[in-house]
Amino acid sequence: MNIDGLDYNTQREKLVLPEYGREIQDMVTFCVNLPTKEERQSCAETIVTIMDRMNEQNRGNVDHIQKLWDHLALMSDFKLDIDYPFDVSEARNMASKPEPMSYPMSKIPVRHYGKMMFELFEQLKTMEPGRERDMLTSIVANQMKRCLMQWGHGSADDEKVASDLARHTDGVIQLDLSTFKFEKINQRDLTQPKTNNKKRR
Repeated sequence: MNIDGLDYNTQREKLVLPEYGREIQDMVTFCVNLPTKEERQSCAETIVTIMDRMNEQNRGNVDHIQKLWDHLALMSDFKLDIDYPFDVSEARNMASKPEPMSYPMSKIPVRHYGKMMFELFEQLKTMEPGRERDMLTSIVANQMKRCLMQWGHGSADDEKVASDLARHTDGVIQLDLSTFKFEKINQRDLTQPKTNNKKRR
């Protein structure tokens, strides 16, 4: 349905800096089209003053005012012919989007242990027997038990941890359950506490 004088944001031109709103963008567009440089200069300074009031929380920042002029240049698509009090040539970098990061797609045999645990399994395979390997084995075994209790949805007993540790280290690490002692794990520490949103009276 089309109604004269009524339009929607989805029908309007996309805002360069949405945080300033369409009113500021319209002011900038108006400023760009003013006929004389003196008028544009005065108008631009007024717009920056308004933008400053909208960003009072940033006034303590050293480059606060320069950023406002950078934003003005961006919103005008660098078409505003005035004498800027700062060099706004670097403002274009603010508008450029970073290259998308590639998502790690490495596969792990058991998801509830996580990628980091399998890196530790690989490290254990190459370590010489001794105190350092024993310490890492203890850390890994206890973390495996936590993972099983939190994410495994199955058995989290000591035999399961020992079996998985031996399997994922190709038999290099054999946990002696007659001597190895797991840390005491409180089930309540593995779940996030529920927040009580009800106000106390």
